[in-house]
Amino acid sequence: MTKAELINAVASKGGKDVSKKGVETIVDSVFATMAKAIAKEGRFAYPGFGTFTVKKRAARVGRNPQTGKSIQIPASKNVGFKASPTFKSKL
Repeated sequence: MTKAELINAVASKGGKDVSKKGVETIVDSVFATMAKAIAKEGRFAYPGFGTFTVKKRAARVGRNPQTGKSIQIPASKNVGFKASPTFKSKL
């Protein structure tokens, strides 16, 4: 699903009182707030859906596939997601 498809789906459930532009503003605000919470607190949980957490990857040695030469890959942070049991049962 794309952002436009999400906005259309939410707007269609809101009836005639909600414009697509209004829905877009709300969706953008929700995702910005989630991103801030994950960055600040390290996790964001939404009951019945799941939990987003910051995952740390250690630095490691990799290999350039073209040359076969070893390269150092720096440590990094990623966001992981664990679905709630309620959400998993709906899949």
